[in-house]
Amino acid sequence: VIHRFLFGLWVVERRTGVTKSKMFRNQYDSDVCTWSPGGRIHQIEYAMEAVKQGSCALGLKSKSTACLVALKRAPDSQLSSHQQKVFRVDDHVGVATAGLASDARLLTHYMRNECLNSKFVYDRKLPMSRLVGSVGDKSQVNTQRYGGRPFGIGLVVGGYDAKGPHIYQTCPSANFFDCKAMAIGARSQSSKTYLERHMDEFPDASTDELIRHGLLALRDSLASGTDLTVDNVALAIVGEGVDFHLIEGEALAKHLEGVETSGSGPAEEEEAAGGAAAATEEEAGGDEMATD
Repeated sequence: VIHRFLFGLWVVERRTGVTKSKMFRNQYDSDVCTWSPGGRIHQIEYAMEAVKQGSCALGLKSKSTACLVALKRAPDSQLSSHQQKVFRVDDHVGVATAGLASDARLLTHYMRNECLNSKFVYDRKLPMSRLVGSVGDKSQVNTQRYGGRPFGIGLVVGGYDAKGPHIYQTCPSANFFDCKAMAIGARSQSSKTYLERHMDEFPDASTDELIRHGLLALRDSLASGTDLTVDNVALAIVGEGVDFHLIEGEALAKHLEGVETSGSGPAEEEEAAGGAAAATEEEAGGDEMATD
């Protein structure tokens, strides 16, 4: 029987001109439970690529405030509105997303339920580490069970609890990281470059200065010919004595005016050029995918 099977494969190859290497090239990415010989799970890597295709989202924090900034995807026509990028989870926490918007809504709904359960059972706000840890546990289930897929979404979680402000990053691989500042999504490397070079200024920055840094970092991720406007920017803050809330309308326009009039000095132009050169080709082509 085995000889007949092998002979049949040989006949197929001869008739179609397809070699064995081509026939079985993708045999390790059919589901999330299959390891490749190189110790990789390709489905998880594909999900992480979906995050890179989403528009840029970033977060940064000072000693008392956490700030989330995101670039909304431009609609395909004038009849639709921009996709929501920043979600309120509870009074003390919210998320900025990059990747599949449907997965973002599902995980946001899960996080809201976790916060409500904490209030109902313990009469207290859920600590940030517990909340992000539960998101990691939920994401890990989809990387281990057959028949599902990893969440194609990356989150930048900003919040404030008894230990102060926090910025967390979550990945489709179920990893999560406590960060001083972080940017994800298309062309996010340019934003990371700005955040890294100005990171020492964040701890002592005022709320307005922190927002300005966030907008400047987001501006570095823009494609040529694109400007920051009230319509394509999502901005939110949370901090000591300040509940999580979005900044929209005239308040957002004032912050954008400050960014536009600030201009770019030689040093900032050099930083932007260096960040743009470091961006990957995958990020540069991210706007073509139907992600948020």
